[in-house]
Amino acid sequence: MEKNQSIKVHEAAPDFTLEDQNGRRFKLSDFKGKKVLLSFHPLAWTPVCSKQMKSLEDNKERFDEAQTVAVGISVDSVPSKNAWAKDLGIQHTRLLSDFWPHGDVSQAYGLFYDQDGFSMRANVIVDENQQVAWVKIYPTPHVPDINEVLRELEEMKAKKDSG
Repeated sequence: MEKNQSIKVHEAAPDFTLEDQNGRRFKLSDFKGKKVLLSFHPLAWTPVCSKQMKSLEDNKERFDEAQTVAVGISVDSVPSKNAWAKDLGIQHTRLLSDFWPHGDVSQAYGLFYDQDGFSMRANVIVDENQQVAWVKIYPTPHVPDINEVLRELEEMKAKKDSG
């Protein structure tokens, strides 16, 4: 599988605007001053991606406590994301459509499989200043460990509080 050079920690997070499952606009730079978890997943309607997105929804309160907005991103269309969110019972987590231009955001982050036409499974934490604070790419068949992400957010908060 081909891939671009993935984004690195301390780089500026590429700004983007995508629509969520409800057709609402999400612009990354609108969240300056908060942390944002970009949870990239290959395709909706697959078991591993479903578990990954449900883990974001199930941990919404913990993300709120960490002053972090968690969003899912894949190349699926808005109508597909809408139906999938309803099927999964996702009510609070925004599932963003990187459908057109196809995979543009995942390509900008270097997390796109050109050969397959979908993004890698990855988590990217963007800090309050719109800098990449943490990146982890996962094997496609593995569900990311949400507790690992939450621990990283806690460590970031502890460093900020002590500094």
